[in-house]
Formats: sequence, structure tokens, C-alpha cells
Amino acid sequence: MNHLEQSKQHILQVSELTKKVRFILESELRTLWLCGEISNFIAAGSGHWYLSLKDSKAQVRCAMFKGSNRYTRIKPQNGQQVLVKAKVSLYEPRGDFQLIIEQMEDAGEGLLRQKFELLKNQLMAEGLFEQRYKQPIPDFVKTVGIITSSTGAAVKDILTVLKRRNPSIEVVIYPTLVQGDLAAEQISDAIYNANERDECNVLIVGRGGGSLEDLWAFNEEPVVRAIFDCDIPVISAVGHEVDTSLSDYVADMRAPTPSAAAELVSNDNQQLLTQINHYRQRLTHLIKQALQDHKANFQYFNHQLALASPVKQLQNQQQRADDLTMRLNQITVTQQAQRNNQTTLLQQRLSSANPKQQVQLAKVKLYDLASRLTRAQLLLKDNKQLQLAKFAHNLNIVSPLATIARGYSITRDEQGKIVRSINDVVEGTGIRTQLVNGTIESVVSKLSKTE
Repeated sequence: MNHLEQSKQHILQVSELTKKVRFILESELRTLWLCGEISNFIAAGSGHWYLSLKDSKAQVRCAMFKGSNRYTRIKPQNGQQVLVKAKVSLYEPRGDFQLIIEQMEDAGEGLLRQKFELLKNQLMAEGLFEQRYKQPIPDFVKTVGIITSSTGAAVKDILTVLKRRNPSIEVVIYPTLVQGDLAAEQISDAIYNANERDECNVLIVGRGGGSLEDLWAFNEEPVVRAIFDCDIPVISAVGHEVDTSLSDYVADMRAPTPSAAAELVSNDNQQLLTQINHYRQRLTHLIKQALQDHKANFQYFNHQLALASPVKQLQNQQQRADDLTMRLNQITVTQQAQRNNQTTLLQQRLSSANPKQQVQLAKVKLYDLASRLTRAQLLLKDNKQLQLAKFAHNLNIVSPLATIARGYSITRDEQGKIVRSINDVVEGTGIRTQLVNGTIESVVSKLSKTE
């Protein structure tokens, strides 16, 4: 087999190449987080979103299908900074590199969440969240330590619940800031102080609800490590049910609210509920651990399934249909603009060929020509008059009459010829002499030559 035959065996169709590139991109890069500015945003009629994410040096095309974007809390706009979770892919019909967005958040909150995930993964890798380090909450609590703001709603809710469920429980409040730049340091110091004083059976660390920024102090590393180092069992009660902080992961128990934490530590026939919550946390942790152990295999098989999924194929076809629709709309707009320009040009040509306008232009031209003719005639007349005066002057200079006027005369014979010499006449011939004011007729009686 020669070299040419061997090379022909490796020739690919374009579709085969794009499929291979797509598989490499999706299998190697998988899911990633990306921050950028939205541009060229289009909400297609199918419900899918198409946009570009850019920074000062580059941009990448993105698609977010309606199955994902309907859960997005923000309304994307051009120029908006966002943080997205996406998979790298390739749009095979055009061979375009693109991202398939799964989640989208405003960049400000999104960067905090990204920071949250990075620190979470770091601490998880160190083992701070492992179940083996968690202490059981005592069945019967005598003294509860509360680490929160002394003036906030959280401490009031906890005291109200404890008073209602078990007034015999003693309470020690360690007041601290729960929001702002100094909050994390004060919270961690309060935890170490309570651990050193060792006067409580359990600690409740938390605050009421708020935004991610409001709750951020409980995601700071000093607070997480202070909870991990604490010898007293700690219940994390930060925000509401939907809020999750890193203190929740490291604490011995998480309570959805400060009030719920008070219920957990107050022995009002809640032992069964406490055990259930404890088992739920252990089960959740074990499930997460199992999922992490098999994540790589799951992602691979999930990718293979996605390639053959009718939904994936349908999404590709819908994206292609959206692309063709946008191209058709663009062509329609372009052709309409060309027709409008052609119509305007024809109207201009028709207007320029209008007989009325031609007549008007002819009238203007005729008026101009008449004016020019009149000026030319006057100029010609003036020139001719000057010439005539000049010719008259020159003629007058050589005119016999002028000569006569200076004292000379002209003599003619009987035939009217000018007599220039005595040889032109003979004696007895009649002659006529013209003077300035008349003529004299006479007869030559004698001729005398001048010597």
C-alpha cells in the first residue's frame, strides 16, 4: 500500500471532524465557571437564549436552553456582568465553539458564591466537614450559649422559644457583630471565649435572615475553624431554611433558623426529632461522599447518554432552526432595505424625467440664453460702434474731403476722372474743380509744365 492510499484512509468528513472535536471538548473540559459581560443577547421564540460573554480581550458564544434559563432569577441585559456555570461544547452545523450555560447569576453575588465554593472545597479537602469530627448534641441541656447580636431578632426568637419550651435552661449570651468587616473576627473570638470558659452544654451560633452579603461573616474561614476547634457541641443557625453557610457544614448540627435551634436544644419530647435530623445529616453526608466517589464515571456515562439523547438532538435542531430563522430575518431586512433604496432611486429618476421639470429647466435655460444673447448683442453693438468710429476716423484722415477742408481741391475732367497731371488734359478741355464749399467749372486755356 503506497503513501497516498494510506493517507486516504485517514480522510474525515467535516461532520465527523466536528463530532470528534465536540466529544473532546465536552469530555475534557466538562463543567466550568466563567465570569464575563453579556453582549449580543437574543431571546429566541423557542424560549432559548443566545448571547456572547466577553472581556477586554476575547469573547465566546453561549446558548442557554429554556430548560435551564427558566430557573434564572436575573433578567439578562447587554453590558451586564454575570457569573455562569457552563459546559464547553461545539455547535456542529457551523463548527462554532460555544458554551452551554446551566446556571447564571449576577456577577456580584455570583463571585461571592464562587468564593464560597472555593473555600468550601478547600475545607472539605482538609476534612473539616467530615462526620467523624461532629459531636452529638446532649439529650438534656442545662446551659445554652448564644453567639449572636445582643439586639438582633435572632436572640429574641431563641429566648422566646426557650422560655416557652423549657424555662429551666440557663442562657449565656456572647454578644457580637454578625454583619460587616469586623463580624467574622468577633464571632470567632466569641467562640474561643465560650470554649475556654466551658460554662455551656451547647452553643448556638447564628443570626436572622438576609442576603448572601449579610450572612457572609459565617462563611469566613476564621469562623469555620473556630467552630471546628470548639470542644463544645455547636449548632449553626444562620438565616432561613434556604440559606446555607460554611458554618452549617462544619457545625455539629445545622438548624434552619435560630428558633429551630432553640427547639433542638430544649428537651420538649424532641429527642426523636433530634435523632432523625442527626441521621439525615449522616445520610446526606454519606450520599454526597458516594456521589463524589462515582462522579467521574457518572459524568462520562451521562455525557454518552446526552449525545444519544433525543432531547439533546432536539435542542440542536431547535438551535439550528433558531439560527436559520435569525439568518432569514436578517436577509429579509437586508432585501427590504435594498428594495427601499431601489424605490427611492427610481423615484428620483422619475422625478428627474418629469416633463414638467424638463420644461421648467428648459425655461430657465432659455431665459439664461436670452439674457446671454442680449448681453452679447449689446457687447457686439458697442464693439461695432467703436470699430465704426475708428474706421470713420481713419477714413476721414485719408478722405479727399478732409484734404479739401485743409485748403486743397480736386480737379476732374469731363469724364469725371481726377486730373493728376497736365498730361491728363488738353487745352480747350472742360474741367471741374471741387472745393470745400462747392465746385468751379472752367475751360483749360493754357498748360504750363513745372520745371
